[in-house]
Amino acid sequence: MRAAVGCLLAIAAVFGYVEIFTKGIDRLPTRPCDGAVDRETAARALPSARSAEERGKLRLLSDGDFLFACYVRTSGGSVISGEVDSRDSAPGPWRDYYAKSGYAVDPVDVSSGDIRAVVHPDQAYVYVPCTPPGKKPGEARERYALTVDARTIGETRVHGDELRQVLADFAYELARHTYKAVDCQEARALPKELPRLPAA
Repeated sequence: MRAAVGCLLAIAAVFGYVEIFTKGIDRLPTRPCDGAVDRETAARALPSARSAEERGKLRLLSDGDFLFACYVRTSGGSVISGEVDSRDSAPGPWRDYYAKSGYAVDPVDVSSGDIRAVVHPDQAYVYVPCTPPGKKPGEARERYALTVDARTIGETRVHGDELRQVLADFAYELARHTYKAVDCQEARALPKELPRLPAA
């Protein structure tokens, strides 16, 4: 009898530990960052933790440009975050700049029409043509676009190709949310997701 009670107490302790100390991300909203991303995307990237917090904020600037920032952070110090802003850049120069962004190895690229992603081991960049309200396409020196810079900081749950895919998904979710929130003049229906990344 004592052995059975001891066993039950041990099981309860394990489940209690799991519930208290590892379910932080599960307690976040289903779509953190003001609805921008899927909680499961963040959970794929970040390790279990006692608690987690998130925040998303959109700033519309006086010149018609915009900035959206999002982060999900665990009590263990792991973070997945990203910023979306408006930019005047053609896709070719944009890709060349971020492909060489201080990394020794070449990035993985993926695209859907004129939407592009450049993904490094712990950083992802996304480019979506977007003319902000109040601006005229012909005013751009090259082309108005919405660009995303996303990354992880600290320990991650996955690594390698799997982490690259999570980062690409997270960055693109931020792009889709911001595209709709700022009412890009193109008003196109963006694909639900980008094609899966090829292996690095």
